[in-house]
Amino acid sequence: MEEQHDGKSAGDRRSRQYYYGFPAGTTIPLVFVLLVAGSLFLILGPSNSVLTLPTLRVVFNNPIHITAAATPPPPAPPPAASNASEEDIEDIGLPPPRQLSDPPYSLGRAIPDYDARRSAWLAAHPEFPARVHPAGRPRVLLVTGSAPYRCPDPDGDHLLLRAFKNKADYSRVHGLEVFYNTAFLDHEMSGFWAKLPLLRSLMMAHPEVEFIWWMDSDAVFTDMAFELPWERYAAHNLVVHGWEAKMYEEKSWVGINTGSFLIRNCQWSLDLLHAIAPMGARGPVRDMHGELFAKELSGRPPFEADDQSALIYLLVTQREKWGSKVFFENSYELNGFWELIVDRYEEMRREGRWPLVTHFVGCKPCRRYADSYPADRCRLGMERAFNFADDQILKLYGFGHESLNGTAVQRVGNDTGGPLDAEDQELGRLLHPTFRAVAKTA
Repeated sequence: MEEQHDGKSAGDRRSRQYYYGFPAGTTIPLVFVLLVAGSLFLILGPSNSVLTLPTLRVVFNNPIHITAAATPPPPAPPPAASNASEEDIEDIGLPPPRQLSDPPYSLGRAIPDYDARRSAWLAAHPEFPARVHPAGRPRVLLVTGSAPYRCPDPDGDHLLLRAFKNKADYSRVHGLEVFYNTAFLDHEMSGFWAKLPLLRSLMMAHPEVEFIWWMDSDAVFTDMAFELPWERYAAHNLVVHGWEAKMYEEKSWVGINTGSFLIRNCQWSLDLLHAIAPMGARGPVRDMHGELFAKELSGRPPFEADDQSALIYLLVTQREKWGSKVFFENSYELNGFWELIVDRYEEMRREGRWPLVTHFVGCKPCRRYADSYPADRCRLGMERAFNFADDQILKLYGFGHESLNGTAVQRVGNDTGGPLDAEDQELGRLLHPTFRAVAKTA
């Protein structure tokens, strides 16, 4: 009779100690020895050994062929900046241009009763008067802008930012409202002409504005304290920098400059915009009028039509209709030519007189090239203009540039802890302009 332990026989225990003729405890060491021996033979054995290992071959019914990915071609180099005009870039993705056989371009529906409608609106909204403090000057909207795309020149966007800061500084000191545009409102009015649909839209959207002051992006305020003689323009609807004789008698295409001008919000101005616009439709129409202006206006090169030449041509050929409402301003620099100014700022500062506006005609701050002047010359001139204007603002807070050619500033005011404008009436007027004052209460 077999011995029983824990309810199991001794035979059951012996059957677990022997497995396929080997004691159970020796199985793991034996497998380990065989693996080690096989590995040593494969590593150290002769290369011509007859021992061969079995191989596996997997065959697919539908083999998959993997082709090496083709290397993408290198990107085409960008076109040379000197061969691409600003208008060419603006035209990308636009509909085909208007042809000479198409109906004439129009800014939109004519509004023959605009003055009456505007007057009614102003009467119904006395909280938005067209004339403001101080001394009841007209309410003015300063309008400027730039293209909707990024400048290809790395410095371009920075220059545009400084140009806008300059206009914001002047507007804050003088109580002007500002509108900065970066959109083409009409695909046919690109380039020089983009301002026309913008001005028309702003006039109708802001009946409370009496004058719109257009400033090109490359025009810089350089007399931050100068206030325009608004009463001088009471009987006029368009104020341009220029000379009446040079335009009407010489028919010079630079008799006026439209880089900085004032236009009244009224029926006359809307009609003027509508009369100019058909000459600027993008494409063959613009090219045809450019040739016309080159023949009719003295000194004008034969490039495509621009809004300044169109305005001159319209005033010369229809003087009796438009001329009486145009004021030619040349008693101060509403639009000063930069080449005659930028190297003389230090001299002008000593003399105490300098231009209201320095306009960088022929320079393109957003492009890698300039129309008529070396890019470095334009950049340095703009740097000096920005710093000269900025010094007049920084002076209010006791600082100024070490040099007009650089950006470093230094303290120039007496830091006594007292009001900066205590003994300086000019500083006081700029820091606390009268339009910001609140009427005294009894």
